[in-house]
Amino acid sequence: MIYTILSIVIIGFLIYKAYKNTQDIKINNIKIASKSVTSSTESLSILHLSDLHLENISLKPEQLAKKLENKSVDLIALTGDFLDRKRSIPKLIPYLKVLNDIQPKYGIYAVLGNHDYVLKENDLNTLKNVLTQYNCTVLQNSSETITANGQTINIIGIDDYSTNRSDVSMSFQQVKQGTNIILTHDPTVVLDMAEYKFDYLMAGHFHGGQICYPKAYHLAKMGKLAQKNIIKGLHMHNSAPFYISEGLGQTGVNIRVGSRPEITFHDLSIQTKAS
Repeated sequence: MIYTILSIVIIGFLIYKAYKNTQDIKINNIKIASKSVTSSTESLSILHLSDLHLENISLKPEQLAKKLENKSVDLIALTGDFLDRKRSIPKLIPYLKVLNDIQPKYGIYAVLGNHDYVLKENDLNTLKNVLTQYNCTVLQNSSETITANGQTINIIGIDDYSTNRSDVSMSFQQVKQGTNIILTHDPTVVLDMAEYKFDYLMAGHFHGGQICYPKAYHLAKMGKLAQKNIIKGLHMHNSAPFYISEGLGQTGVNIRVGSRPEITFHDLSIQTKAS
């Protein structure tokens, strides 16, 4: 009997600690240098959030506001998996208000993830409408072009790879000569982009394993990157850098082991036009 009680206490403590890990938000700062050492460069600051999973998130909107207080960024990138139940859509609005308060110079851009696509068509449209209402440009195999520091920047949104919605060719149809920044949910799409140039790619999807002890064996079924244990942080593919966020929320159960929720600031050097 004593061993049973002791086992229950130990399991309960471990579950509690795993839940507390979801409140331990990492703020990561990533600096990406220009490929050219001779050209003049400026930097583009990007706030990157991914995988809010509003059904299982321990960070309240007011806590997010506190962490982003006095932060100034050029643009905000949201890389999918906001939610997977229509009743969660209203919960997204306070978070979007926080992001709008930052007033990013070049706007907010979003792509959808596999969990967002669990929604039925009408509910999915409601989600997209809410994002649009709060000044998010939703990119589904499409792009937007901005001019930053005199340089052409293509913000390219490739739709979710894990649900076979990615169309890289379509995503690049309107791309102009300049710096190519990719937003996508499942980073595995980089393996299919040999013919497409990008300067930086941001994604999420893997949650850094979420339950990752000693490593995320359970992610092996999620594609070739996961099989190589490429599930978080900064990596290179064909000489181009890409970053995988560990995300802000959790899926399944609201616990983390061997991973932490993440807010990421990217400082991307871009080449300026010669004077």
